[in-house]
Amino acid sequence: MATTGEVRRHPAVQVLGRAGMVCYGLVHVLLAALTAQVVLGDSGERTDQKGAVSALAQTSVGPILLWVLALGLFAFAGWQLTMAVSGYGWVTKKRKRVYRKCGSVGRAVTGIVIGIAAIGYATGSSQSNSTEQSQTWTARVLALPFGQVLVGAVALFVIGLGVAVARKGVKKSFEDDLDMSDLPPATRGWVERLGRIGWIGKGASYVLIGILVGFAAINADPSESGGMDKALHTLAAQPYGLFALAVIAIGFLGFGAYCFAAAKAHKG
Repeated sequence: MATTGEVRRHPAVQVLGRAGMVCYGLVHVLLAALTAQVVLGDSGERTDQKGAVSALAQTSVGPILLWVLALGLFAFAGWQLTMAVSGYGWVTKKRKRVYRKCGSVGRAVTGIVIGIAAIGYATGSSQSNSTEQSQTWTARVLALPFGQVLVGAVALFVIGLGVAVARKGVKKSFEDDLDMSDLPPATRGWVERLGRIGWIGKGASYVLIGILVGFAAINADPSESGGMDKALHTLAAQPYGLFALAVIAIGFLGFGAYCFAAAKAHKG
């Protein structure tokens, strides 16, 4: 019986998983475009990952693209799960290797969730956005004993996650997972720059979500909570918010471009 490592290294798993990473990057490129529209004054756009998927549904070949995207994201999720079990052998420190594996689990869950949303749009099912889901769960948790404390703990976790993601960009530790020799020499500098911008921008968006959840905990008001959609629209309404939002849009774009390069050069 094949081990998880052998499954992960199988050519078919590698091809499908890396193709799925391209799909994962495409979602972030679309998210960057939606965020840019908010910067330009279109406040009606859903600036979350499901909003990015719904943008594909509005094209003439939307259902076909959505099914392709869903299958790609499911393949990406499967690849990430095998990475979580047997990958990252090149990371020598155990603590860092555990963090990398936890990150793979998180990306697998994200890929599955967005893939399910893509199928929902392809089949015409209604989809709630990240803000509605966040407010629903926040209300349920606030109703529990010590609910405010629990929601506050979640807020701190999300903020900490955002800081960790941004730190990965600042320290360029994402390069440890790439074999730069697989990339054309002329592109390596761009991959480094876009990767830094992408990881920092994505981390900033997580911190914004954590802050909103924190306000909901402090005021015991689930309506103050929200997902990425509300976080970015709230930021747009602040002084200098549009400038910050433009930076985050560039970050999403950079992360999408990084995913395209990582699909080729990732050591997994």
